Amino acid sequence: MLSDIEIAHAATVRPARDIADELGLLPDEVEPNGRHKAKVTLRCLDRLADAPNGRYVLVTAITPTPLGEGKTLTTVGLGQAFRAAGHSAVACIRQPSLGPVFGIKGGAAGGGYAQVVPMEDINLHLTGDVHAITAAHNLCAAFIDNHIYHGNALGIDPHAISWPRVLDISDRALRNVVIGLGGRTDGNPRESHFEITVASELMAILALAEDIGDLRARIGRIIIGRTFEGAPVTTEDLKVAGSMTVLMKETIKPNLMQNLDGGAAFVHAGPFANIAHGNSSIVADRIALKLADYVVTEAGFGADMGAEKFVNIKCRASGLKPDAAVLVCTVRALKAHSGRFEVKPGRDLDPGLITEDLDALAAGMPNLVKQVENVRAFGIPVVVAINAFPTDTLAEHALIEEAARQAHAFDVVTHTMHAEGARGGLALAEAVGRACEEPSVLAFSYPADAPLSEKIAAIATRIYGASGVDFSFEASRAIQAISDAGLCSIPVCMAKTHLSLSHDPKLKGAPVGWRLPVRDVRVSAGAGFAYALCGDITTMPGLPRTPAGEHIDIDENGHVVGLS
Repeated sequence: MLSDIEIAHAATVRPARDIADELGLLPDEVEPNGRHKAKVTLRCLDRLADAPNGRYVLVTAITPTPLGEGKTLTTVGLGQAFRAAGHSAVACIRQPSLGPVFGIKGGAAGGGYAQVVPMEDINLHLTGDVHAITAAHNLCAAFIDNHIYHGNALGIDPHAISWPRVLDISDRALRNVVIGLGGRTDGNPRESHFEITVASELMAILALAEDIGDLRARIGRIIIGRTFEGAPVTTEDLKVAGSMTVLMKETIKPNLMQNLDGGAAFVHAGPFANIAHGNSSIVADRIALKLADYVVTEAGFGADMGAEKFVNIKCRASGLKPDAAVLVCTVRALKAHSGRFEVKPGRDLDPGLITEDLDALAAGMPNLVKQVENVRAFGIPVVVAINAFPTDTLAEHALIEEAARQAHAFDVVTHTMHAEGARGGLALAEAVGRACEEPSVLAFSYPADAPLSEKIAAIATRIYGASGVDFSFEASRAIQAISDAGLCSIPVCMAKTHLSLSHDPKLKGAPVGWRLPVRDVRVSAGAGFAYALCGDITTMPGLPRTPAGEHIDIDENGHVVGLS
């Protein structure tokens, strides 16, 4: 089979204007960015205010492995399948970060014959949104140190600055740094750190903002640190919020792209699913719902991470309710959740993962069952989608189907969209369409006015399966401070590993009899949530021994090669 980029290069890519016309967007609502991509202005929402919403479909997954389970592939392919079945459809996905593209994961535009194109545009710079966020974030960081250098009128405590610098490249050497070295005119030396751009609070804000006014207000509420007396200092106090918004003013407009079959896709925002909520933007979903029969949106990582935050953070902010969910799984991932195999990127797969082993598959099945239960607990009908690999066997698929049905999944469907595109997903589209007709009432995991400690405990015990929560002294003190500040009504964003239902990536399947340690709780005041740090979370990834970037190059015709 051809590589992803070879398939993408062989596609007939339509002008972005044609995609916009087919969707029903007017010429003055679309701003071309080159021939095959465009920005969509938010004023189209005013015109479409009275139009009914299409069906809203969430794509999530079992707890992922480093191999990737094909969640974006399923999201994009399902949009293609709906369109092939005669419906209008839009897929809404996050913009990839350059860190994973040149590091471990590679690109994130789908795969095989279910991709968003041009794939190199999406995976590299797209329309510059990530770079604008990088600039806005680092402008604020420069203002902080400049303010201290010129006398520190706000009384900012250099040891209580929580605003780092960012870069959209994985670079472990920047996790902990000392800045201001050199001499008196080079600033005040202090310890700091870098994060990857997609971990910036600005990225989380972009995904949740309703319009440019809301974007400006949220940026102004960002807390960058505290004074010597312990009072919060905001970007508004620094008088930098306006300039940050100016740098990001174009980012609020969703990026219009297309799939391999010429159907519409929005690629907009890309927040981390650990420190942030891991979902694409509210505005892209809202526009798509006014224009299409079906909108397929993806949540990052497994259902315990991205889908939980989709419901408890994104849906609370948007007021939107999904009609159905798709839970993606693979045979090899479920075998990995047996705990019997070691999976490491760049290394050959254990033969047991790609040969029939019903015993190992059964041992990993509790993860699928738990994640089905999690989605059903949100009140959403769930269709289990088995992303088929050539090494799978019919007996393995039958075992997954039996377990999913016993867990009360609405349906279980095997798809082959990687190899066959839309044709390989028609049965899945039909099942999801039926699931959308089922009655559903969105159920949050906790009341908005519950104390933060109760919100954290609800997620830990009901979603993760923990027997309880252990709060450190620092976490308990932070929760009390947040409560004293009157911020209890904000949702909570759990920052933990995505490789396990627990905080420990070594605990596979659906572990029981463990407690969740919470070492600290902090506030993203602009994004509008508190985040609980559980275990060791790295917001600046490192490159692997053999980075994906070693295989990326450009040929004599100027075409990108090696991108996957």
